Amino acid sequence: MNLTTSYLGMTLHSPLVSSASPLANDLDNIRRLEDAGAAAIVLPSLFEEQLTQEAQEMGFHMTQGTYSYAEALTYFPTPPDEFTFGPETYLEHIRAAKEAVDIPIIASLNGSSPGGWISYARQMEQAGADALELNIYYIPTEMTLTGAQVEQTYFDILHEVKAVAGIPVAVKLSPYFSNLAYIAGRLDEAGADALVLFNRFYQPDVDLEELAIRPRVLLSTPQAMRLPLTWIGILYGRVRADLAGTSGIHTVEDVVKMLMVGANVTMLCSALLKRGVGHLRTLDHGLRRWLEEHEYESLAQLQGSMSQLHCPDPTAFERVQYIRALQTIHPAAEAVR
Repeated sequence: MNLTTSYLGMTLHSPLVSSASPLANDLDNIRRLEDAGAAAIVLPSLFEEQLTQEAQEMGFHMTQGTYSYAEALTYFPTPPDEFTFGPETYLEHIRAAKEAVDIPIIASLNGSSPGGWISYARQMEQAGADALELNIYYIPTEMTLTGAQVEQTYFDILHEVKAVAGIPVAVKLSPYFSNLAYIAGRLDEAGADALVLFNRFYQPDVDLEELAIRPRVLLSTPQAMRLPLTWIGILYGRVRADLAGTSGIHTVEDVVKMLMVGANVTMLCSALLKRGVGHLRTLDHGLRRWLEEHEYESLAQLQGSMSQLHCPDPTAFERVQYIRALQTIHPAAEAVR
C-alpha cells in the first residue's frame, strides 16, 4: 500500500506527522517517533520573546563596565555562567535531531510581530532544518487596532521570513478571522508553502483558592477536528499551498476524514501525549487496513475526494449545512416531559 504524500516540497512515506510538542524535546523520543512511523517531526517552538530577551541580555553583559576606565573600552566581558543561550541550544537541537534520524525535521518559530527575531529563520536553515513552521500566535487586545491591521501583521511576518529563509515555510493559523478564505489566499500569494490549520489558543483559568490567573492546557478531543476539517475541505484546490490538518486527530477514521477533505498530512500531538508514541504504529497499520478494505491503492486516490471541490453537494460546506444541522437536532424524550 502506497502511503506516500507530498508536503512542503518533500516526499513523505506517510501522512502521519508529529506536530510540535514536548515529545520532540528529547533526542531519544525523536528516535522513537521515527521508529514508530512518524513521517516528519515538527520541533517545539522557539519564541520571539526568547530571542528578544537574549538580545537585550547580551547587550547588557557586553557593555557592562566598558566605560569604567579608559582601558576598559576594549574589554569584552564574559557572560556569567548562569546565562543560558536558549536560541543557541535550539539550533544545536536541530543539528542533533538531523543526525539522529533520517526523516525531515521541521523547525518552529513562534511570534506575533515583525522584527529582528525573524533572522533566526536563516540560522535554523543553516542548522539543518528541512522546513520551517511559522506559528503566529497573536491575541490583539488594543481597541483601536483594526482587523485589516491585524491581518497585515501576518503578511508582514511571512514576508520577512521568506526574505531570509531558503527552506519551505508553513504558516500555522488560528481560525479567528472575519474571512479566513481571504487570509489563506493572501498568504498563499505571499509565498506560504503550506497552511497548518489550526493553532489552538490556550486560554487561562481562574484559581479560586489562590485567586490567581493560571495557565491550563487542555489536550484536544476528536470534536476539535471538525473546524480544520471544514476549512481544509473549503480551501483544497483553491490555494497552491499544501494543507496540514492539526487538532483533534486521534483515530484512523480521523486521519482518513482529514485526507478525504484535502489534507496533505495529519499532525498529531494530543493523541501521542495521551496514548504514547506507539500510537503512531496503530494509526499506520489501521490506515493501511482501511485503504485495503475500501480498495484504494494509494493516498492520491483518497486525497480531496470529499473536498468542496469534489463533493457531490458543495453547499454542505456552507450556510445550508448550518441550517440542515439545526434541523437534525431532536430533544431526548426526557427533555420534553
